[in-house]
Amino acid sequence: MEKTQIFENLFTRLEQGLPYYLYYHSLDHTKRVIERSVFLARDEGLSEEEIELIKVAALYHDAGFLIGRKDHETKSCKLASKELPEFNYSEEEIETICGMINATRIPQETHNIYDKIVADADLFYLGTDEYDIYSNQLYKELKHIRPEIDEKEWFKIQLDFLYSHTFHTHYGINVLDPVKQKNIKKLINSQLQK
Repeated sequence: MEKTQIFENLFTRLEQGLPYYLYYHSLDHTKRVIERSVFLARDEGLSEEEIELIKVAALYHDAGFLIGRKDHETKSCKLASKELPEFNYSEEEIETICGMINATRIPQETHNIYDKIVADADLFYLGTDEYDIYSNQLYKELKHIRPEIDEKEWFKIQLDFLYSHTFHTHYGINVLDPVKQKNIKKLINSQLQK
């Protein structure tokens, strides 16, 4: 089967199979992570072969949500391991892909440049002016799962997360992190005004 089929097949399954309340972990999120992974990989000077593996890892990184939310990274890796051999991916390549998927698990743990790229692509929004948009989507999603959560608790969750998070790539450290620091200040100021 053609390797491009992988993307079409999984896009369709994500579109049709993801629970409606995944406002953040949606098909759009997966597409953004793919785009940002490619951008970061090119910025790091990686080859087209390497970029192809990174794209597939980004494609599958949240596919586990099709099976269930809990430990979805492990589920994503299982799906990739089951499906990718029919597209002629070797065991070694699948292992590398699973490594990248696991690098998106919170707290992030990266072991090589591939992991760093997919981890940064997954949380790219933390260091952009779009932080509020995606943060609100995440809050809405979380509220569906934990209805008792209020804005005060959400503020604390966000702040703790932003403080504990680190970007890994050159672009992440030099470009995204300074914006993330501004987002932290904005978040604290918004809370002080309440």
